[in-house]
Amino acid sequence: MPIVDKSKLKRHEIIEIFDYRQNFRNQVNEAFFKSVDYTEDDYRPIWKKVGEINKRWLNGENVKNILSMKEMLILTKHLRFYMEYSADYFQKLNPIPKEAIVKSVKANDVPCEWYSYPGAKEDRVILYIHGGGHIMGSTNTHKLFTLNLAKITNIKVLSINYRLSPEEPHPAALEDCVSVYKWLLSSGIQSKNIIISGDSAGGYYTLLTLLKLRDNRFFLPAGAICLSPSTDMTQTGESVKKNCYTDVVLGDLGYIWWIEAHLAGRDPYDPAISPLYADLKGLPPILIQVSTSEMLFDDSKRFYERAKEAEVDIIMQTWDNTLHVFQNTVLPEAKEAMEKITKFIEKLF
Repeated sequence: MPIVDKSKLKRHEIIEIFDYRQNFRNQVNEAFFKSVDYTEDDYRPIWKKVGEINKRWLNGENVKNILSMKEMLILTKHLRFYMEYSADYFQKLNPIPKEAIVKSVKANDVPCEWYSYPGAKEDRVILYIHGGGHIMGSTNTHKLFTLNLAKITNIKVLSINYRLSPEEPHPAALEDCVSVYKWLLSSGIQSKNIIISGDSAGGYYTLLTLLKLRDNRFFLPAGAICLSPSTDMTQTGESVKKNCYTDVVLGDLGYIWWIEAHLAGRDPYDPAISPLYADLKGLPPILIQVSTSEMLFDDSKRFYERAKEAEVDIIMQTWDNTLHVFQNTVLPEAKEAMEKITKFIEKLF
């Protein structure tokens, strides 16, 4: 039950992507229901509840406790299948380059993957935290993007497979991210040679990781890069509802219940959960990139404003009429954004 309204989309490229996603979803659904022991008819009442959540949320009504844990797990199984199926599909269309170096590793028992190319700087690392709304995503779903990041920056990328909600709600994923950063330090990588980066929920964990490291007096990384990060678990930013009709990604997936799965009853105003409400003093340089037409635009804008007030060296770059985490697409602005990311990294290193 998507919220997005196709009639409000202004760019033909975005409309084409929206239509493609709808058609591709039918293909994924067919494969999904062949792999599980329940039918689409069994699943439909649960998906109908998601539509009810969306409707209530738009009307300003309470949306908590509509889904049971069992129903959340069924939904996440479907969404994870969709994301992994998509990743495998596009990796077949765009095979991993033969010269790419991919290596699995356990970092303080957290599964991760190294991505690099011959000639990469051995003493510098981009620690990457994937997105997926706290409930899905993996190193595999973001492999093509992180490989591209490693290639254009000539820097090794370490991508984290953190624990996911609702099975492992907050702060499990944050603990994994902090643990991997500590592992990098213990392996001999200096903090000044590390950049933490992430998209969407990964951008959220990037910011929380910075705060956790600062509060525990660890050496902070050289900087951070956040692509369309969520920063406010209260979902009170104006753009969350204003842009829900033009957000082809989040507005299409009905993500409202994901926050409940992530919080598991915790206070969304807690600064340890919503970085927007934290003391931001002392954080390293941060680059934020975001679309002005996505639901999380105000999450970025308000965090940027609060960080500026705290005298953080922060940059926010915006693009109009594009997607949530558009950097991972074939849209022309993706190339421009990646070039700006590279320039930001060059200034830090």
